[in-house]
Amino acid sequence: MSKKVLLNAKEINIILERLACQLIENHQNFSETVLIGIQPRGKYFAERIAVILKETYNISNVDLGFLDITFFRDDFRRSNKPLEANTTHIDFIVEDKTVIFIDDVLYTGRSIRSALTAIQSFGRPKAIELMTLIDRRFSRHLPIQPNYRGRQVDAIENEKVLVQWSENNNKDVVYLTKN
Repeated sequence: MSKKVLLNAKEINIILERLACQLIENHQNFSETVLIGIQPRGKYFAERIAVILKETYNISNVDLGFLDITFFRDDFRRSNKPLEANTTHIDFIVEDKTVIFIDDVLYTGRSIRSALTAIQSFGRPKAIELMTLIDRRFSRHLPIQPNYRGRQVDAIENEKVLVQWSENNNKDVVYLTKN
């Protein structure tokens, strides 16, 4: 298996700052906006964005939640092994708010479709936007596009984008791997 570095830690930090600024431009003080990281891999990305908004730009009222989509996926019954769900943590109202889904890689669009279904259990958002660190733009099965993207990557089917965060892998790096 070969590995190519797509983004190093410095490049990831630059992208995170840019994405946080784009959110501020579009959502001002976040009084009508909530951030929701899609479990498991969008959690670290969402936490980083929330920290930048709070600490760098002094936006104190950022609502951050985490959404597990395991049992909303259309392929969850296709595995022979038992599924392990992650924790959903949404302790705020999404009704009539703009929800920003945050995930690390947008690939087929199926995870986002699952998140759209799952969020309905918490109310009816006014609008839903999508932020992704990596957009694999030629791999979509569904017509889903990000509102905010870190980097577009053209990867073929046997290539995989692997995002590692220092919180769980001791360093920030994005790899393109090939089998």
